[in-house]
Amino acid sequence: MWKTKTIASFISSHHVYLSSTTTRRYSRIAPPQPAVIRVTNNISHLGPPKTGPLPRQLMSLPPFPGHPLPCKNGVNGDDGHVTAISWVKYYFEEVHDKTIQSHFTKGLVEMEKEDGVRAMRKVKHNEVMRVGDRLWLPVSVAESRISKRFDTIPSGTLYPNADEIAYLQRLVRFKDSAIIVLNKPPKLPVKGHVPIHNSMDVLAAAALSYGNDEGPRLVHRLDRETSGLLVMGRTKESIDHLHSVFSDFKGRNSRCKAWNKACEAMYQKYWALVIGSPKDKEGVISAPLSKVLLDEGKTDRVVLAQGSCFEASQEAITEYRVLGPMINGCSWLELRPITSRKHQLRVHCAEALGTPIVGDYKYGWFIHKRWKQMPQVDIEPTTGKPYKLRRPEGLDIQKGSVLSKVPLLHLHCREMVLPNIAKFLHVMNQHETDPLRPGITSKPDLLRFVASMPSHMKISWNIMSSYLV
Repeated sequence: MWKTKTIASFISSHHVYLSSTTTRRYSRIAPPQPAVIRVTNNISHLGPPKTGPLPRQLMSLPPFPGHPLPCKNGVNGDDGHVTAISWVKYYFEEVHDKTIQSHFTKGLVEMEKEDGVRAMRKVKHNEVMRVGDRLWLPVSVAESRISKRFDTIPSGTLYPNADEIAYLQRLVRFKDSAIIVLNKPPKLPVKGHVPIHNSMDVLAAAALSYGNDEGPRLVHRLDRETSGLLVMGRTKESIDHLHSVFSDFKGRNSRCKAWNKACEAMYQKYWALVIGSPKDKEGVISAPLSKVLLDEGKTDRVVLAQGSCFEASQEAITEYRVLGPMINGCSWLELRPITSRKHQLRVHCAEALGTPIVGDYKYGWFIHKRWKQMPQVDIEPTTGKPYKLRRPEGLDIQKGSVLSKVPLLHLHCREMVLPNIAKFLHVMNQHETDPLRPGITSKPDLLRFVASMPSHMKISWNIMSSYLV
């Protein structure tokens, strides 16, 4: 009796408190759902657990009709029977065979018999289909057919628009029956792959055919950030000769002496703005290069070879010449590669000379961090007066020049001398007894090309090298 009154008085005295607070009711029949602590933006909160995966959605094929089905080789099989995988391939013609085979291998294909028992069972790929049998597959089979429309289209299947064609045709500096020479701008990739559709080779195939059945082909490479002269071959014979010219052998294995001399005279000259200045004003860099893989083989990097016999390396030779004095911690170099290696000029400038190219953050990142892009006072050698680097009025400095916070790569293929491929093709294709066509002998043996610098390098040149020759 006392306990009953005490409990009643306790409940009445705490009635207000209990009504004002939230209470949790527990039941053995329906226990509370488990809660999970989640952290979002460094804030932990209590929430319900994640829902599990939804049941796999299945789709059914029409009942097997039983009539013969055409296969790739024109027959159904050795005994005329149709297997389960053949029926799926016949129904999904656009789906790749490997995708269908993977569904059978993982046991995702089931069969429903029309014999009164509607139980489904897993089916193998080689099981023979009977009339009325129905196959059930995940919707992923049909989704794989649809997703192909939204995948990245390979570069060779894309056709450039009119603006891209007109833009590329404006880059042409020389054209004859054998070659096409262009002044490549920076940031335009030379060789395309799946994520890239506006590369030089794809655009040239559509825009620079000029009546030929096929467009011109690449015979050498320039980095994506590098600008300057780019040569492309128009015919199969010219492409073969250009490949030999740009190789280390320089195409000197011909019986035609004039051709061999022209190949020996062939050269390329690059202009580069580097941070610092080499100790010697001119010289030859002979430093072999090797390639190392980073990020578990996802990226590569070219470095100077250590000279170990266990290390695979390639010979790399570059001639260089300093064009003028150092201004604001930078100097202009003229580079002439004797060999053709990947990133040869960039590695030789950064690691062999210790003067990385401005805008080359791959091989000169640490130098760029210490490089101060501030006006400094230097002595002009021509007059002996102090030279101050000032920012001209009205100049747009956000174009990758030395005045911008993040300058672009200052490497440009300025000059190139090549054998006259069109002339030598006529000479080498004719017999020794046949006279040459009139006008062929008057054509020069060598062709010389000069390309203007891109806008960001012109700004840097006008600011820092207006008095250089």
